[in-house]
Amino acid sequence: MKKNDEAYDTGCPIAFALKMFGDQWTLLVIRDMAVKGVRTYSELLKGGEGISTNILAQRLKQLEENGIVSKTRDPNNWRSFLYELTEKGRDLAPVLAEIVLWSGKYNLGDNAMKGTLEKVLRNRSAFEENIRMGRIP
Repeated sequence: MKKNDEAYDTGCPIAFALKMFGDQWTLLVIRDMAVKGVRTYSELLKGGEGISTNILAQRLKQLEENGIVSKTRDPNNWRSFLYELTEKGRDLAPVLAEIVLWSGKYNLGDNAMKGTLEKVLRNRSAFEENIRMGRIP
């Protein structure tokens, strides 16, 4: 752990998790990779939420440093990289499922997207297993 971070290391499991993936943009990057199968920077940039290039670059770097995402050269385009959830990242599947269920219960807006919620409700274990295996649920 970095010296500057030691002051914030209380040992609290929630604080630890929030440090790893606890902001809007980081969770949306993880969502796009886990649920939509997105693998490139440009695909992540087009995620629909309006993330800026500098925020995306920072979040990908943070996720890589925390072992949640791996980065490799794209064999089809050596100027580009491919991003993939690591085992540690794929193990967030139950967290994603819980967020989907919670949102499904409380987001009553007309624009609430229900497709992923229906997948989780229909077969949560398959939804989580697909993420853990690197497949699109």
